Amino acid sequence: MHPLDPLILSWILLSFYHTVAKDITPPTPRVQLSFRELKASSTAHFLHFLLNTTDYRILLKDEDHDRMYVGSKDYILSLDLQDINREPLIIHWPAKQQRIDECVLSGKDINGECGNFIRLIQPWNRTHLYACGTGAYNPVCTYINRGRKAQDYVFYLDPDRVESGKGKCAYDPKLDSVSALINEELYSGVYIDFMGTDAAIFRAMGKQAAMRTDQYNSRWLNDPAFVHVQLIPDSLERNDDKLYFFFREKSTDSPHSPTVYSRIGRVCLNDDGGHCCLVNKWSTFLKARLICSVPGEDGIETHFDELQDVFIQQTQDNKNPVIYAVFSASGSVFKGSAVCVYSMADIRMVFNGPFAHKEGPNYQWMPYTGKIPYPRPGTCPGGTFTPSMKSTKDYPDEVINFMRTHPVMYNAVYPVHRQPLLVRTNVNYRFTSIAVDQVDASDGRYEVLFLGTDQGTVQKVIVLPKDDLETEELILEEVEVFKVPSPIKSMKISSKRQQLYVSSVSGVTHLALHRCDVYGEACADCCLARDPYCAWDGKTCSRYSASSKRYAEGRSRRQDVRHGNPMRQCRGYNSNANKNGMDAAQYGVEGSSAFLECQARSPQASIKWILQKDNSERKKELRSEGRFLKTEQGLLIRSLQLSDTGVYHCTATENNFKHTVMRVRLHVLSAEAVTAALLHPDAPAPLSSHPAGPPGAYDDLVQLLSQPEMGLINQYCQGYWRPSGSSHSDAKDLQDQKRARNRRNHPPTEELQT
Repeated sequence: MHPLDPLILSWILLSFYHTVAKDITPPTPRVQLSFRELKASSTAHFLHFLLNTTDYRILLKDEDHDRMYVGSKDYILSLDLQDINREPLIIHWPAKQQRIDECVLSGKDINGECGNFIRLIQPWNRTHLYACGTGAYNPVCTYINRGRKAQDYVFYLDPDRVESGKGKCAYDPKLDSVSALINEELYSGVYIDFMGTDAAIFRAMGKQAAMRTDQYNSRWLNDPAFVHVQLIPDSLERNDDKLYFFFREKSTDSPHSPTVYSRIGRVCLNDDGGHCCLVNKWSTFLKARLICSVPGEDGIETHFDELQDVFIQQTQDNKNPVIYAVFSASGSVFKGSAVCVYSMADIRMVFNGPFAHKEGPNYQWMPYTGKIPYPRPGTCPGGTFTPSMKSTKDYPDEVINFMRTHPVMYNAVYPVHRQPLLVRTNVNYRFTSIAVDQVDASDGRYEVLFLGTDQGTVQKVIVLPKDDLETEELILEEVEVFKVPSPIKSMKISSKRQQLYVSSVSGVTHLALHRCDVYGEACADCCLARDPYCAWDGKTCSRYSASSKRYAEGRSRRQDVRHGNPMRQCRGYNSNANKNGMDAAQYGVEGSSAFLECQARSPQASIKWILQKDNSERKKELRSEGRFLKTEQGLLIRSLQLSDTGVYHCTATENNFKHTVMRVRLHVLSAEAVTAALLHPDAPAPLSSHPAGPPGAYDDLVQLLSQPEMGLINQYCQGYWRPSGSSHSDAKDLQDQKRARNRRNHPPTEELQT
């Protein structure tokens, strides 16, 4: 087959993009907080002690010691889980100067590469940690004493136990590695050479022999980027335990295009290697493709190929956790991300299925149909199906030879329901990391997703089930976590402390999992938010606790995540909602413009404006036409007329719930009355121009016009209305308006200046 012409390929991908973008519109966050607003909310702590370092990674969360261990360039930090700025413990661990000089002489950058970038922190025992760094392109590892208890306040490394980090940590800080320390044996997915060409799944330390994947064998690993590693038991038999590696790699089938495949690979913990061709090499390594794609109407799938992060959600059955994975699109035509969810049952089914085999005239991948040797390749020794074989070295030659040439499974692993949980296209960001929390609400248990982006924001998302396998996605909030936007590197959740910990190149932040008060001061706002963390307690929107379902005064806490129905949940509270926004008064001048400000608490709400004339029960809906213009901020009325006087009702409708956000009583003053009142304040006022009450002297009108907060004269002469009390009414703005007014060719201007 000839490779596709790049222009044709681009056209096909662009067609896919339009199909996906057309069908999947990203929802709008209910609440968006800038960095400044998040800081003002007092629900976040930002690492504020300054170090001459960069590239922060949250590497270990230790709830037993109440500490979080962070690695960066030349530093290891031990931070308090409750407040990361409270008495931090710091280890300065730079590379030796001689090593830095050698690194620079080899052509590496002194700031971005020739430092000791900490990339591994694992628990060694109850008192020590094991840590590794890049060591200025010469990986090093050591042991850290952290004390037996949090109260010990101990944190220092042992300088006499520094050892080589080859096979444990990458040379190049730009190449990510993953690791798991199990029974004093370190399993790593890592590049183990200076040039960054020899990638391996490596086992070091411990009593068992060192082990690795077959070297420079592209069928095993082909320029991989390691993402995550997790021990997941297969059964109650310990000998069946397997370690799963998640990574992405280049495809060996597309030499003319940089196709990327996402993979899940596994090895047996008790693998001793084989004989002959696999001495000190894994004899149980298998891998399968992870698919995350959107099926199209024509049967063609739009793939999100690049695995970015994985979160393992534990369940009551430790053999069957739920796997959440973040993917991005690898093409340059469009920018997109997706989250897919996988079950261990589907993963095991693929690993128990046919092996991939290349055959035929075109040397294409086919399912292997020959005889499968016994024991089945990939089976662990001494396990459920091989109780008589105590070591992989006991496996027959045909098993070892088959494993070396057939490490790939033919079938791919598809997500639950064979489609992503959520998709983002036509947006200016990509997801980089994920953390998931399980939350008990009054109507069930929900999975809340926290998704970090390459723009330094975190989205809080829930996906609710609907009929016929349909789902509804809600972005509860989107917050800017760092002052200087930078991609989110890692995230950890502490359900116990209700905190989310986030790291980037520039620092570390931890923030509360919920900010219930930002949804509004009314029961309806709290209910419509549909946040499983939050409920109406009779007075405020506050944290919901499943253990105390009833409020102190005997009332049930109001919460409806599934439907968000305030009519059912907020009886007795809806009539009291938004009282502060009722019956505001504004004044406008005939011929000028007026702006009636009104914004819904939620971007999902639709706003309508209803006009009720004075002394009339009739109400009329106002649309964007003629002199009336509806905006996201309110209603603009151009060229005011005396007949525009009346009560304007701003109503919001969301999820079939309609309520009045505010009412504005607009008084329109005649231009003649305004001019005459200023020039002749003692003269009687015409009946038709008086703003309110019976005719008489201009005293009340003059008093109204003289109020500095109204700014009425300036508004009139400028030709538009600004609501009283707005930020545009300060002294500087008034002076600017006066100067602008003098330049306008408006008849009353000279008289008013007099």
